[in-house]
Amino acid sequence: MFTVFTTEEENLICIYDTTNRKTLIDSIKANLRDYDEAEMREIAEKVLLKLEKINDEEFTKYQFNFT
Repeated sequence: MFTVFTTEEENLICIYDTTNRKTLIDSIKANLRDYDEAEMREIAEKVLLKLEKINDEEFTKYQFNFT
């Protein structure tokens, strides 16, 4: 099953290093408490849940970038 990220979730992901899933998860977790807005924290928590459900192979299929 392919996990779908919302536009807001993808935008959040793109501000971090997406070289690999573990680095991304660690970066988001490290910055989670820095989000002042509850909505941003909620988006970050949803992203973490989705990233933890997929494996590294599935993660490599995503194209996270600004275009």
